[in-house]
Amino acid sequence: MSDGMNHATEYDRQLALAAAFIEQHDDFLVVSHIQPDGDAASSTYATGWMLTQLGKSFTLINEGAMPSKFSFLKQSETCLELKDHPSDRLYKAVISVDCADFSRIGRVSTLFDEDVQLLNIDHHPTNDYFGTCHLLKFDAAATVQILYDLALYMKLKPTVTFGEYIYTGLLTDTGGFRYSNASPEVLQIGASLLALGVQGSDIAEQVLERMTYPQIVLLQKALSTLSFAYDRRIAWLAVSLDDLALTGASSEDLDGLVNYPRNVEGVEVGMLFKEKAPGVIKVSLRSSGHVDVAAIAQSIGGGGHVRASGCTVYGTLEDAVVKMIQEVGSKLI
Repeated sequence: MSDGMNHATEYDRQLALAAAFIEQHDDFLVVSHIQPDGDAASSTYATGWMLTQLGKSFTLINEGAMPSKFSFLKQSETCLELKDHPSDRLYKAVISVDCADFSRIGRVSTLFDEDVQLLNIDHHPTNDYFGTCHLLKFDAAATVQILYDLALYMKLKPTVTFGEYIYTGLLTDTGGFRYSNASPEVLQIGASLLALGVQGSDIAEQVLERMTYPQIVLLQKALSTLSFAYDRRIAWLAVSLDDLALTGASSEDLDGLVNYPRNVEGVEVGMLFKEKAPGVIKVSLRSSGHVDVAAIAQSIGGGGHVRASGCTVYGTLEDAVVKMIQEVGSKLI
C-alpha cells in the first residue's frame, strides 16, 4: 500500500471519528485561536452552521473580538467574547478550530469542564495533538478545507452561507489563491463554491483589498522602520504601542503588514515585530520558501507553517529584533 493510500486512509479514519464525536455530544463550545484571522473566524462560523444543520446546541466564542472585516459573514454577531460569557458556565464538549496548540485557545479554556471532551480540528504542521479527538490535515490550505470535507462526509448539503465561510477561509489563508498551498484541490473547492452562488469578488474586496484609514496611516509609519540584515536576506518592520495609539489603529489593522518586508526582492525571511504590551513582543514570520520559519517559531514556543508562523518574545522591541535576527540568520543557507 502506498504512503498516499495510508495517508488517505488515516484521514478518512479521523473524519469518521470526528463525525462520531459530533453525533455523540451536544451543547458544544466552539473556539478558535486568540487574535483570529480569516480562517479562524470562518472555521468558527462554518462549525456553527454544521451544528445547526445537525440540530445541536452550541456557543461560539473567542477570547477577544472577531475582526470587523469579517462581520459581513452571517453568524458573526453570534460569536461571544469571553468577557461576555458567564464564568460559571462550563462545557463538557468543545470543538477547537485552527488552534495549533492548547495555549492558542487562550483564557476561553477556563470554561472547560475538568472532564472535557475536545475535538481538535486543525491544519498546522506544528499541532501538538491536544484534545481527546483529532481531525488534522497538515497539507490542507486552511482549516475550512477540512471542515468542508467533514460536512460532505456527514452528508450535509452546502448552502451559499456555508460556502461563504469556506471561501473566505481559503481566500485568506492562500493569500488570494497566490500561495503555494493553493493546490488543485483548493481551486476545485473554490470553483464549486462559486458555482453554488458565492460572490468571490465581493469577498475578496472585503477581506483583501479594503483598508481602513488608521490602517493606511499605520502602514505609512511602519514602513519608516523597514530594516535589513544579512545582505538584505532578512527584512523587518516594527510597530510599538505608541504607534498604535498615535494612529488609532487596532491589532487587526496589523494584518498583512508582514508581507511588505517579505515581498522585497532578495528577502528570504520577512518579520513584523508587534508590541502587544510592555515587554511582550509578538513576532510574525514569513518565508520566501528557503527557510522553515515554523521550526524557528516552534523553538521559541510558537508555531505555524513552513512559510508563515509566529511566536512571542519577552523584552523590548530592540531585544526581540536582536534575538530573532540571530535565530533566523543561523538558518540561512
